[in-house]
Amino acid sequence: MSIAAIVLAAGAGSRFGGGKLLARLDGRPIVEHVVDAARAAGLDPIVVVVPPTGELDDLDLGNVRRVTNETPQEGLSSSVRLGLREVDGDPDVMAALILPGDQPRVRPTTIAALIGALAETTDPGFVAARHLEDDSPNPVLARRSVWRLADELAGDRGFGPVLSAHPELVHWIDIPGANPDVDTQGDLARLNRQARPDVS
Repeated sequence: MSIAAIVLAAGAGSRFGGGKLLARLDGRPIVEHVVDAARAAGLDPIVVVVPPTGELDDLDLGNVRRVTNETPQEGLSSSVRLGLREVDGDPDVMAALILPGDQPRVRPTTIAALIGALAETTDPGFVAARHLEDDSPNPVLARRSVWRLADELAGDRGFGPVLSAHPELVHWIDIPGANPDVDTQGDLARLNRQARPDVS
């Protein structure tokens, strides 16, 4: 049995001014950091939901499955559903980790903590990170049994509203540090000024 990664990379990045996930952090594209963290944590397959513009087509992300979101204007929710649909037919995939493509500081150790918590219990459908420094609720690990709840999602939101509506299905893991979004050029500039954290 395996755990898949769903990297959400289809957004327009309008607040950033476009081209957000190709912007450089520590000399590499933002989305590459996210994919590398998923790979380092042993997630397989890695599904990257990309926009129809083709802007990520030439980016070498290694062995990933690319799924095009033809309607990214419908928001993050549509990318979550597309990613889960891509792995739904693979019976070996027992769970999927939802990774926003604009959170390049996500760490393999965080992913490993979520996987470890999933293995220790059979009850919660979701295991979610709660970063103590910025209260970031990502990433979210979803068992196959709760994938159907993605149908409740709407607009530019991931599983956050579902976690709020179904707290009985969620096991939270407190994670030291922060997991910042890159929404604007200023966000990226701040990350580039900061010392690169331990990415192990």
